[in-house]
Amino acid sequence: MTIVLGLTGSISTGKSTVSKLFKELGYPVVDADIGAREVVQPGTDGLNQIKETFGKQVILDDGTLNRAALGEIVFNNEKKRELLNGILSEHIHQWVVSKKNDYLKQNPAILVLDIPLLFESGYEKEVDQIMVVATSEEVQLERLMERDGIKREEALKKINAQWSISKKNPSWK
Repeated sequence: MTIVLGLTGSISTGKSTVSKLFKELGYPVVDADIGAREVVQPGTDGLNQIKETFGKQVILDDGTLNRAALGEIVFNNEKKRELLNGILSEHIHQWVVSKKNDYLKQNPAILVLDIPLLFESGYEKEVDQIMVVATSEEVQLERLMERDGIKREEALKKINAQWSISKKNPSWK
């Protein structure tokens, strides 16, 4: 019987590194971030809904999503971020469940659902166990600033847009 493991953590805590280790060990991984990109490809309902809601300025000339423009909008306005999450959550959920079901047919020992917003989006119902990847706030902030080439203030906005590690894992201090 397959154990479905929910892998989560806040931005820049090392979750992608842990996910990569599971892949290297041969376990299948369903990555919600990949799903989030796939459901906004040109021609998808997700991208069309984003365009209708946020306007043409979030669409590049080639018809793809202008992530920088959309990020500027949603990371500076909590209501608009919630609106975006509402638009995409069902599309991403369908994608994750479809991939999960495909892998379950192969009967792996462990199936990893790599979902940054696991708790925030209610995915704890989809898994048997949960692993929360954590690091100190200082390391998280440094990693995010370096990874995205952003200043402290912008990094803090991104970090504060998600649940804290202590909320995801109350034993984390």
